[in-house]
Amino acid sequence: MTGHFKYDTNWCVITGAPSSGKTSVIEELAHRGYAIQNEVARELIEECLRRGLSLSEIRDGAHVQDLQRRILKLKIAREKGLDRGTLVFTDRGTPDSIAYFRLAKLDTAEAIEASKIFRYRAVFLFDRLPQFSKDGVRTESEQQAKEIERMLIDDYTALGYKVIRVPVIPILARTDFILRKLGIEEAA
Repeated sequence: MTGHFKYDTNWCVITGAPSSGKTSVIEELAHRGYAIQNEVARELIEECLRRGLSLSEIRDGAHVQDLQRRILKLKIAREKGLDRGTLVFTDRGTPDSIAYFRLAKLDTAEAIEASKIFRYRAVFLFDRLPQFSKDGVRTESEQQAKEIERMLIDDYTALGYKVIRVPVIPILARTDFILRKLGIEEAA
């Protein structure tokens, strides 16, 4: 799956299984003044819920396949609008779609090709939190979360990324850990 990327960027991916604390750290980075991109999937699922679809409708059959395609298209569109030289922390990267396409039983070729447009500066994978929790959008089981984590590691590695594991530590410490790995010596 490795290949040449069209563009290098200064963007950093925050990824991991559902319920790993990504969004909390993204919010902390924004609070500290860093540019961020929120998770596209959560926004689209919340939009579907507002339109009256139930979570089971969204997560089953044709709806889940349509949702995954929409997530990928929106993610690509958002990335095309970013300045490649600006440090941006993104809640999930385009390569996350490879795993989610696989789960939705979609051909992954489109997601793989889209993942080769932009090369990220760094990929941070969050270890799962000990208390797995579901919410109005997050519906995966703990077993599914473990499988997603494994696929994310495999997919980013196959694209040539060195995946940096982020341990389970408090939000401020996780944020500082990421910044230190990037050579940014800032403390909360």
